[in-house]
Amino acid sequence: MSNLKQLVNLDAMILRADFATQPEAEQTYDMVPSVSLRDFTPGALVGPNLRKPDFQRETNHWTPAQVLSLLECFVNGDLIPSVILWKSPTNIFVIDGGHRLSVLRAWVEDDYGDGPISLMFFDRNIPAVQKKVADKTRKLVNDTIGSFKHVQATLAQPGLDNEDKRKFNAVISRALSIQWVNGNADKAESAFFKINTEGTPLDDIEELLLKTRHKPISIAARAIIRAGTGHKYWSAFSPETSALIEDKARIIHQLIFEPDLNTPVKTLDLPLGGARGVRVALRTLLDFVLIACRNQQGHPKTVPDQADDADGSGTTEALKQIWELASRITGNDHGSLGLHPAVYFYGPSGQHQAPMFMGTALMLKKKLLNNDPTFFRKLSGCRSRLEKALVEYKPTIAAILQGYVSRHRVEKYAGFLEALINRLDSEAPITNEDIVTLSGLAGKVFVGSAPVESQSFSDDVKSETFIRKALENTVKCSICGGYLDPAKSVSYDHVSRRREGGNGAVDNCDLTHPYCNQSMKN
Repeated sequence: MSNLKQLVNLDAMILRADFATQPEAEQTYDMVPSVSLRDFTPGALVGPNLRKPDFQRETNHWTPAQVLSLLECFVNGDLIPSVILWKSPTNIFVIDGGHRLSVLRAWVEDDYGDGPISLMFFDRNIPAVQKKVADKTRKLVNDTIGSFKHVQATLAQPGLDNEDKRKFNAVISRALSIQWVNGNADKAESAFFKINTEGTPLDDIEELLLKTRHKPISIAARAIIRAGTGHKYWSAFSPETSALIEDKARIIHQLIFEPDLNTPVKTLDLPLGGARGVRVALRTLLDFVLIACRNQQGHPKTVPDQADDADGSGTTEALKQIWELASRITGNDHGSLGLHPAVYFYGPSGQHQAPMFMGTALMLKKKLLNNDPTFFRKLSGCRSRLEKALVEYKPTIAAILQGYVSRHRVEKYAGFLEALINRLDSEAPITNEDIVTLSGLAGKVFVGSAPVESQSFSDDVKSETFIRKALENTVKCSICGGYLDPAKSVSYDHVSRRREGGNGAVDNCDLTHPYCNQSMKN
């Protein structure tokens, strides 16, 4: 979305490895004191051996301006903090300074998340937003200090003596100082978490995933967020298990995060889970994965409640449960409800509402756990009126979400949605006041719009107008009357059943939700 902080993805610049499996050996020789640009050029020795430990954060926390600032400091000779490394018998691990070193390599390779190295790392599956930020970063760097190729070309010109050449000459001898961590892998890991409680700390989701990196839910979430590409946190499992994880993760990623989300909204083909930028989507995804993996007793309540996954069986089971829930919401599986994202998961101005997505998922998961088929028939029976209410009263529902305490929004919305379905199932009419009453916030929710002073239309206004107008002309299910999302979920129904002699002619074909076709009609 337009209001999200744009961050550069440099995760491909330094690969990861699990140094806990490295044999320990005593270092009896001096370590190199610094790392320079030469270490990232073809034929260098240090750069190719740099690795991030598997508990290191993803290198996607800097804005284009921060990337430029680091390079300006490097070129101008300004102070840059030392990087902290740890040496194993086979690799050099970056304990602190992953972003600094990745920026240097990105400059050398002209790869800010969309170049050949990144394309290979992510199996060519790079989100549009990542490409856009990479291009913005490249232009910013090239316009301000020049590309690395420009630096090389300037230095190669004989007899040229100007300010640029004098400045770039300093780049040849410039290097980042190294502080070496002495000790074993446990000491290096302790150093990492100590360092990252200072300066730019880990956010809560990062820290959770790093500390629970061997749990099935963490591995599954990492796999899904990158569609089975990027660093393979599951590489210790057998090739067959790894391939299964990657295949399931790719399918689930497509169900939840495709297509890319752009603003202002100009299409109703919207991703269920919102924007798929890694840091933004990971929080939403982790909550969804937890909901999908819980049993009737509500376990696991948190990610650490799970046992570590030694062979991949826990991760494959988690992915199976995640797929079962996701494919009930969307897709072309027989039980798919084909819920339209614009109706169920987006606010009035086209912004994705994670509590609506999670609350809907929670309600459906509980019904699946309780093996409650009557609920789904009830939902389909009142679906057209439910969706009419969800669209008509979007501003009120958005205000209701804000009225709930943040940590309870998902559960509260799930309860509200079920109460609304029960009310509509009784054939009772629904008003704006009824919506507020069903939410449990009567007298606490006030809906209104601030006066608009600008003569220009904002992205929010454009998105809201498009969604409202587009939904007026959207095709609907011929069985339940609810909105269809044909790009993701549609079933072709024989108006006259085949067993009754119905043919395959166009006038005998209609569009329905997969669930309606399989369960409501038959």
